[in-house]
Amino acid sequence: MRASKTCGALAALALFAAPALLAGPAMAQAGLTTRGTNLEPLKLSSGLAFPTKPYELEAGKYYRWTIEADGTAELGIAAPEFFRNIWINEVVINKVEVRPLGLDSIEFDDAGKAVISFVPIRAGTFTFHAPETDSPGMSGTFVVK
Repeated sequence: MRASKTCGALAALALFAAPALLAGPAMAQAGLTTRGTNLEPLKLSSGLAFPTKPYELEAGKYYRWTIEADGTAELGIAAPEFFRNIWINEVVINKVEVRPLGLDSIEFDDAGKAVISFVPIRAGTFTFHAPETDSPGMSGTFVVK
């Protein structure tokens, strides 16, 4: 009789604990995008240099990076190595959500805004730059730890 009480108690514990154990990882994944960190926006304007302070990120954390162009010229950024070492959730361009499998660069022909939501997956130092220019101050850095 003692063994059946122990088995019954274990069965009851398993019945109540199992949903909580199964929900843990799923709930953690679902909450990742709601707990994202907004990075300092990148402002693109003709003659305006990129920030000199690197963006410091942690692998496995969720980030949102806003890039805004003022329309003074055809402006963009290229970051092929960085984009190949992150998981991109989405790119929102003027309220249109795009879920790409990869990205190399973003270019603005007119004024506009893009928000890239992503998770770095590999540590390293990665640069971004204005395409087709070698002007000083037109590059920046991501440091992923």
